[in-house]
Amino acid sequence: MSTNLDYEKEVASQAKTRRATVEFINIVNDLWYDKSIELVLFRNQLVDKRASEVLNLINYAKEFVNKPITILDALSIAKAIQQIDLPSSKLDIGKLAYECYLSPIECVDKVSFVKKQLKNVTDFKDIIPKDVVLYGFGRIGRLLARELMTKMGKGSQLRLRAIVTRGEITQSVLEKRASLLSIDSVHGDFLGTVQTDIENKALIINGTTVFVISAKNPEDIDYTAYNINDALIIDNTGAFRDDAALSRHLKSKGASKVLLTAPGKGIPNIVHGVNHKQHNPDTVDIFSAASCTTNAITPVLKVLEDNFGIKKGHLETIHAYTNDQNLVDNMHDKHRRGRAAALNMVITETGAGKAVAKAIPELEGKLTSNAIRVPVPNGSLAILSLQLRVPVTTDAINSIMKKYALEGDLVEQIKYSLDTELVSSDIIGTTAPSIFDSTSTITDKETIVIYVWYDNEYGYSHQVMRLAKHIAKVRRFTYY
Repeated sequence: MSTNLDYEKEVASQAKTRRATVEFINIVNDLWYDKSIELVLFRNQLVDKRASEVLNLINYAKEFVNKPITILDALSIAKAIQQIDLPSSKLDIGKLAYECYLSPIECVDKVSFVKKQLKNVTDFKDIIPKDVVLYGFGRIGRLLARELMTKMGKGSQLRLRAIVTRGEITQSVLEKRASLLSIDSVHGDFLGTVQTDIENKALIINGTTVFVISAKNPEDIDYTAYNINDALIIDNTGAFRDDAALSRHLKSKGASKVLLTAPGKGIPNIVHGVNHKQHNPDTVDIFSAASCTTNAITPVLKVLEDNFGIKKGHLETIHAYTNDQNLVDNMHDKHRRGRAAALNMVITETGAGKAVAKAIPELEGKLTSNAIRVPVPNGSLAILSLQLRVPVTTDAINSIMKKYALEGDLVEQIKYSLDTELVSSDIIGTTAPSIFDSTSTITDKETIVIYVWYDNEYGYSHQVMRLAKHIAKVRRFTYY
């Protein structure tokens, strides 16, 4: 036991760190709410975070890049960003701090260094905000509403204008909708305010009116009557899955684009970051965001296919139970799903193995897949057993995944986990659709087994948001 510890010095150091963290949080929030500049730390959100959460993210960043990045480093970069005239942006302060550490001489003048790193901002063009309508208000719909309103800022990107549901809209219905939006058993409280306005049949979210429209048929709605124009309709119902059915949305006045939050038939199935650039929103009106599992495995499979080649493989997804299962034993049109979801592990099918080929054609016919629904309400795990075209080592697999999680086109999609104690509840609230568990990788020459966690609600919702911004052409200047 060491007797040389200086307790008073530790206390003073801790206080200095906490003060710096509070100052950093204030700058993060000021940049967001005043200038629509969003700071993230290796893709982890920083807006509205507590001091302890920020410090934990700093520790993750330090371990991730294996460099002694501190809150003081992040604070100095944030102060430099405050002094620069920038458009609406999303900037990874972790990457900037890491690059500063690698170039200490150039980074003596923080403002000049940041300006140099962000030099491509001059290519940025102004964006026109897009009205958004949520058609359906279930699990994904409510998470999208939370995210749209939390990240609204000055309203320069996506603007949630209305929610479409079935049935009469009464005070009681509005109050129940508001309650479900405000409080969630899995994701906790909404960090905002939700009130009801029965006169206008609306929810007032963070002081902004969001109309609640009742409709049986998409084509019956006149959105222009609510001053909603050229809107992106995000269909969360699952009732319309093909081109013909989803085209009904485009017959309503005020709608111009449609995004389905489920796998679709006869329309582009997109995993943002992998194949979204292959479909131009100027010429395509209807998109699918595929499934949560497809979004989880496709980015990782893309990395493996591009770097090693995949001969064949099998996907087994250990999936949280969902609303299409029974709470207690009862009749169900699908095998096994009639048994109580919270009491059983239930083998069922998944189309994710085949769906991957829609984003990565090279994998057509190479993957089989199955699913096991398990008694957790959220948080899932995909186990990929693959035969590669070349022998690899565990270090080789982990190194390439870490590279793609740090730089390139998939930094928003892949989070690299170093946590040896990671369990399903730990990944709740992760914005990346794929969380690569580096400590669990198994290799045997060409054979590998990898584990990919995913928040099948929150992570997927963020992929929907990314695709929505691509379709609406409101993607900001980003620096990752």
